[in-house]
Amino acid sequence: MTDTSIYKHKLLEEKKRLTSELGTIAHPEKGDESWGAVGTITDESINADPNEVADKLEEYETNFAITDSLNNELRDVNDALARIEAGTYGVCETCDGVIEDDRLHANPAARTCKAHL
Repeated sequence: MTDTSIYKHKLLEEKKRLTSELGTIAHPEKGDESWGAVGTITDESINADPNEVADKLEEYETNFAITDSLNNELRDVNDALARIEAGTYGVCETCDGVIEDDRLHANPAARTCKAHL
């Protein structure tokens, strides 16, 4: 049986880091634990300098891509925390075998064993 307390601590620290990073470029979505990219395009921006509008669109697109990636990481962390609570943490989702400790140390949110990477 895997000692989940170490992994739970690591996952909670990762969740804190991800949430903090998301807070700089996104806002929490209502009704779930995902975040939406912050955009600065407004109705007034339509009549603004085209270069300024292009810069704001580029910033939003960058924030959107980063937010999407961080949301995926946060979802994986939350799923791993839920598996800890459910008593299924450390079990490969593909073969129901044990996920190796060194794999969990490298990635506490791992969902599969080494054979099913």
